[in-house]
Amino acid sequence: MDRIVGVFNRWGHLGVAIVFFILWCVGEAGRMGGGDWTAFFRWPGAWMLVAVTVSIALSRWAPYLSLGATAALLVAQLLHVVPAPQANHWAIYLGSFIALAVILWTASAKTAWIAAGVSVLFVGAMTVLMVSRYYGAGVGWFTPTGVSMMAYYGPSASVFLSTFAAALSLPGLLLRLRSRQVTAFKGRQEAETSLHQTEMDLVVEQERGRISRDLHDVLAHSLAVIAAQADGARYLGADQPQPVLDALKTIASSARTALDDAQRVVQGTETGENPGPQPRLEDLDALLNHMRSSLKVHRTDSGEPVRLSDGQQVAVYRIVQECLTNALRHGGQGSTARLHLDWQGPGLTIHVASTAHGTPSASGTGRGIPGMQERAHLAGGWLVAGPDGDGFRVTAFIPYGQFSAPVPPEASPELLSAAVPVGADDRA
Repeated sequence: MDRIVGVFNRWGHLGVAIVFFILWCVGEAGRMGGGDWTAFFRWPGAWMLVAVTVSIALSRWAPYLSLGATAALLVAQLLHVVPAPQANHWAIYLGSFIALAVILWTASAKTAWIAAGVSVLFVGAMTVLMVSRYYGAGVGWFTPTGVSMMAYYGPSASVFLSTFAAALSLPGLLLRLRSRQVTAFKGRQEAETSLHQTEMDLVVEQERGRISRDLHDVLAHSLAVIAAQADGARYLGADQPQPVLDALKTIASSARTALDDAQRVVQGTETGENPGPQPRLEDLDALLNHMRSSLKVHRTDSGEPVRLSDGQQVAVYRIVQECLTNALRHGGQGSTARLHLDWQGPGLTIHVASTAHGTPSASGTGRGIPGMQERAHLAGGWLVAGPDGDGFRVTAFIPYGQFSAPVPPEASPELLSAAVPVGADDRA
């Protein structure tokens, strides 16, 4: 039903205007006389029919022009520019009230009030043109009675026109009310949907905050215990071999660093802000030195370094960190990892190759590789990873500036098996 009303709302006035014009032409065909198409304009009611038809046709898209067409017709008749209505075609005036109904339905509230007020003036002008002895061949469309036509028939004509205008306006007002109800209903539904979504987001944020606090409490306790136990073991076992003491020192340092990182992440999750200072490219050396206590790491560079954005630097650091962590996790103590940063070309290419037993699969269920791929994507580049013989290789590309590199369709063996050169700038 609403769809039919919507179509009629958009195009109905044009259909009504066409039907109105055709029916009057058919009804008055005998009075128009034969001959060519110019016979229509010789018919006394031609200009009335054209003006009222235009008024109906413009009522939906240009309400003020619609009212202007009727006003122009009445003024022209009052000034005797066009013939006044005669007994057989005065009812053409009723079409202007069809236009009024469309305006009351579709126009703004201000325009609807203006149209209603102007229509009262139209009723008065139409009454004069229909009844006054100065128009309509001197006697209007009534039989002469020897009394004042205006005083005798004027009130009746005004009441009739006003009643007809009100009867035609009622459907327009009802449709206007219906449209407002539909709009209000849709607005309420949208508001309820938005409120429900907001409530869900609030619940998710509250749960996320609770989980982050619980995770922080667990990690803080566990990492603090690990750091304390490692430091205590170092001091109590001072006579232990130096590798053991170095391992305990590394454990304590790693626990404290992880605790600081967890605190920053939790703080950022709760406040919605960046979780404190983020690592940069210059922090890579510290990361490699830290990892060398448990992992044999070899780093090489080629080309001249290019400054990356802060977000890209964080992405590079986290990708390298995840690659080395995976190499240690799957390769164990003493495994080897080779890192090469290639600054040549339109972006930085990162190669990380590791010799690990039980290497991870790029299609596994862990979050390591997908997380690295997401970081590379957000930095404008791409990342592929996969087995390489007995080891595992990760290749990532981070473009310079606004350059966006195409994402490889898959981790091809040729790409993964590319050699990691070892140049003069070997920082093993």
